[in-house]
Amino acid sequence: MHSPSVGPSTWRPVAEELAAAGYQVRVPSLLHIGAGAPPFWPRIAEAVHDDLRHVPVDTPVTLVAHSNAGLFLPAIRSGLDHPVTSSIFVDAALPARHGPTPVAPPELLAFLRPMAVDGRLPRWTDWWDEADVAPMFSDPAVRQTVIEEQPTLPLSYYEQHIPVPAGWDDHPCAYLLFGPPYDEPAAEARERGWQVAHLPGAHLHQVVEPARTARHLIELATT
Repeated sequence: MHSPSVGPSTWRPVAEELAAAGYQVRVPSLLHIGAGAPPFWPRIAEAVHDDLRHVPVDTPVTLVAHSNAGLFLPAIRSGLDHPVTSSIFVDAALPARHGPTPVAPPELLAFLRPMAVDGRLPRWTDWWDEADVAPMFSDPAVRQTVIEEQPTLPLSYYEQHIPVPAGWDDHPCAYLLFGPPYDEPAAEARERGWQVAHLPGAHLHQVVEPARTARHLIELATT
């Protein structure tokens, strides 16, 4: 699951690597999530559920969530008909141990509110300086695709709180860290007893090294 702040193209290269290795892969699009009124999290859970409708219901699945999509994983998992055998958080925010979980902490909301125009924010990459954005991409064509695909989310998306259903983590969970500032949630994942792996890179490193990212996902899902 891609972060709703970006789009599914951020995970298609990894999906292609996994498919080439013989895995069935789905990359549901969450680009429509910002339409309509809050709360937005039920539409995210529904989008993933609907994307799996052509997969036999008795097929076990591994959930992979990147960035703030990690916050929605408990609600997604609770809404699925398929058995979930593992969940992997990739450079992701973690849901609260006991919900509900805010999408954005107070300091991030204070950063975002001045950017909003008529209640809607600029694209995610427009929040940052070029010095912050450029290291996330090694290919200009990939950068253009990712940037043009981004939605302009409403500020209210970041103001929502997401429920954390009890028992959502009744299966193995793991964490793949790229780098700061996600070293803190990676450390918390270790405290929760999860397996943690590190593939050094910027926040969208999966588009830079999709093959290595795919290998880490396979290892975390099968060990």
